[in-house]
Amino acid sequence: MTGKAASEATGPKETASESASVPITEPSGEVAAPESKEEEQAQEPPEPQDPASQAAAPTAPTAAKPAPPSEDVPSAPLLLTVEDVSSSSVTVSWEPPERLGRLGLQGYVVEICREGASEWVPVNARPMMVTQQTLRNLALGDKFFLRVAAVSSAGAGPPAVLDQPVHIQEIIEPPKIRVPRHLRQTYIRQVGESVNLQIPFQGKPKPQASWTHNGHALDSKRVNIRSGDQDSILFIRSAQRSDSGRYELTVRLEGLEAKAAIDILVIEKPGPPSSIRLLDVWGCNAALEWTPPQDTGNTELLGYTVQKADKKTGQWFTVLERYHPTTCTISHLIVGNSYYFRVFSENLCGLSDSATSTKELAHIRKEDIAAKPKGFIERDFSEAPSFTQPLADHTSTPGYSTQLFCSVRASPKPKIIWMKNKMDLRGDPKYRALSEQGVCTLEIRKPSPFDSGVYTCKAINVLGEASVDCRLEVKASATH
Repeated sequence: MTGKAASEATGPKETASESASVPITEPSGEVAAPESKEEEQAQEPPEPQDPASQAAAPTAPTAAKPAPPSEDVPSAPLLLTVEDVSSSSVTVSWEPPERLGRLGLQGYVVEICREGASEWVPVNARPMMVTQQTLRNLALGDKFFLRVAAVSSAGAGPPAVLDQPVHIQEIIEPPKIRVPRHLRQTYIRQVGESVNLQIPFQGKPKPQASWTHNGHALDSKRVNIRSGDQDSILFIRSAQRSDSGRYELTVRLEGLEAKAAIDILVIEKPGPPSSIRLLDVWGCNAALEWTPPQDTGNTELLGYTVQKADKKTGQWFTVLERYHPTTCTISHLIVGNSYYFRVFSENLCGLSDSATSTKELAHIRKEDIAAKPKGFIERDFSEAPSFTQPLADHTSTPGYSTQLFCSVRASPKPKIIWMKNKMDLRGDPKYRALSEQGVCTLEIRKPSPFDSGVYTCKAINVLGEASVDCRLEVKASATH
């Protein structure tokens, strides 16, 4: 055989294992009978003695030495080993015998003998060509010896017997607690909220779960515990600050135990600062100082919120938020107004329900300020006309209105005159002149070839004049 083959068998029924009703069964079973009485006597296994001790386990006969087996009978299997034991099954394996016999190997027969009995009961009625076998449907608490014999046509060879009995018992799975991710850090709840923690755990058989609070037993009037096969639930209907602390879950199973700690923090809004006073007022500034609150709400403060209110309006405006120091300077106050100030404390639950306010007003007084105007020299922006953007030569198509553009700078505002071939165009309805923000525009409505020529834009003011020219060409349409 080049490798192991596996099979499963069902364990014998309890009625078959009772010593009073089951006859002795040899390893050869119903497969084959020994050829001679000498071989039958040589192959007969010894009867087990008291199984309570190791020396009494079923082993080779301790009586007179048997006759050597025939060469046709295989030798005993090698390396008989228990591979696995569960609460209802056992798996054994072995190696083929060194000598298979001249007639060849037909298979193996597995037999068991319950503790306190003397009969060997075959598990498989016929030899099976496997080197691993699983016995199933065994009763919890069973304890038995086991042996395996190789079988050929000439009969069964000497068996290989386990040194120790096999004990079928429930498999113990060590307890283990799986804390949810959100509970691996401090679990924060507000006063009045419920606390409902479900902690899964593992372990077989069912482990025993217990809780403690800061190392002491839980108050059953406030905390409800319900533990099942796979989890334990801690429930507090209405949390109070006294419920804060470390809760430890312990899972025990037959001398083994697992522990998990969960930190719970129950918080509420903080109280207001203990006192506040106005230190100083100068210019448009006011300095304040206050003392921390006596009750922080069972957690750290996130800071303080400072507000101001004008005496005239009485409306409060926030000046500082989540401000950590206990002194501050408020600036940019309006001259002539009087101000009250108040401070709130803040934590994870929010601002305190009330604030601590200043009793005295901060008056922002007007100072006697004498205006000292400096001498102002008015600048003369007068300027003669000058064109910053000249006219550009232009080509137009008859029948399509066209425009000429230029820009001029002058102060005072100049007078703009448009000319064609040095002839003034004012009053001609064919032309429209515009001037806005120094940009001068001349619009020629539906020009014809007759409107071609040199156009001039002249700007005149009291300081002088300037002019720019361009050539306009109106091309006649081509005729075919």
